[in-house]
Amino acid sequence: MSAKPEKLEGEPFYRIDVDEAKRMIDEQDVQVIDAREIDEHADGHVPGSVRIQHMAVLSNADKLAVDKPILFICRSGQRSAVAAEFAASLGLDDLYNVEGGHQAWAEAGYPMES
Repeated sequence: MSAKPEKLEGEPFYRIDVDEAKRMIDEQDVQVIDAREIDEHADGHVPGSVRIQHMAVLSNADKLAVDKPILFICRSGQRSAVAAEFAASLGLDDLYNVEGGHQAWAEAGYPMES
């Protein structure tokens, strides 16, 4: 069962689990950013995700959606949180960090592409 999006004090993004992420991807127009390294992305990723390494978010600001929610995902949820923080510094606010990352995504049996 998916958890309701949670925004902790001081964080500019919502924390969601993979079930909520999958629901959002299936039911809404969202952008998914894979914040991992290129080799990790090549090994398998959320279908349709755009790879922007977490430390490169600021230099790739032009690739971030301004008109829809952005879901950030990495391996476990740490780098994606950093990526979401960088996106927030650009003035974006409809931001979500997928807790558990690709590990939890794969464990849940959700599709991956490579």
